[in-house]
Amino acid sequence: MTAAYRETVRVAQAPSWKKTVRSWVPKRWYAHLILIVACFMSGIPLFYALLVSTQTNAEVFRYQFSAGSGLEANWNVVFHERHLHTYMINSVIMTAGITFFKTIFSLLSGLAFVYFRFPGKWLVFGFVLITLMMPTEVLIIALFRFINDLDWQNTFYALIVPFTASATGTFLFRQHFASIPAEMSEAAQLDGANPLQFLFRVLVPMSWNTIGALAVVQTIYAWNMYLWPNMIISNPDMQTIQTGIGTLRLGGGALRFGPLMLGTVIVSLPPVIVFILLQKQFMSGFTLTRDK
Repeated sequence: MTAAYRETVRVAQAPSWKKTVRSWVPKRWYAHLILIVACFMSGIPLFYALLVSTQTNAEVFRYQFSAGSGLEANWNVVFHERHLHTYMINSVIMTAGITFFKTIFSLLSGLAFVYFRFPGKWLVFGFVLITLMMPTEVLIIALFRFINDLDWQNTFYALIVPFTASATGTFLFRQHFASIPAEMSEAAQLDGANPLQFLFRVLVPMSWNTIGALAVVQTIYAWNMYLWPNMIISNPDMQTIQTGIGTLRLGGGALRFGPLMLGTVIVSLPPVIVFILLQKQFMSGFTLTRDK
């Protein structure tokens, strides 16, 4: 008898209560248990932050693990005293601008590296890949001097323009376009389509997953930027949300945990919403195969 047959006979001969238990318990129950524990441990800090956002300082120091009585006061501090909504609007404009222009320029550069022939193409592409290893902090002084020379301080130009190019996006779209059969480009040329028509009418409809994946990555990156806005923006009305969060720490000469946690929870919502809306595209956007 085969092992499968013996297992079938053993299950058939088992008592009814054992069959019921086996129908309810997953086959790999230990893996499910590990995942449940991991999710629980990961969710504890967020759950506690939600509780603290509703508490007063006195309730925080009592380590109260229930909703507090300071939600309304904390809300007034966040939005009426510290005007967090102004910082959020600035961050939304900056993030949307960076994500939009990075996506457009990445599409254009990917098109150029795949479908155009020009001298030194591979040398230029290699230089683009090298920039992937250079963090923004390495270029921060040069960018600061460049923006000062243009007299762009305290403007959205200073927040958006230095980050409109993306080596990551260029590499991503170059790999994606290279996986598309070359016959499609030849067919578009025979139909009289110019490169931009081929890009926006053929390539873009086939690239929504990749566009969504890049949009999620760049949205989170731009939303969390702290060093550059803090350096180039001196006008409080132009500051972004990451700098605005710092203004919630102190009030009346004391550290206020409630407003700080409430602001942190609110600030974390936009990237989460973007990820939820583009989750499908994000998960499939990095599957760079010919079947995509």
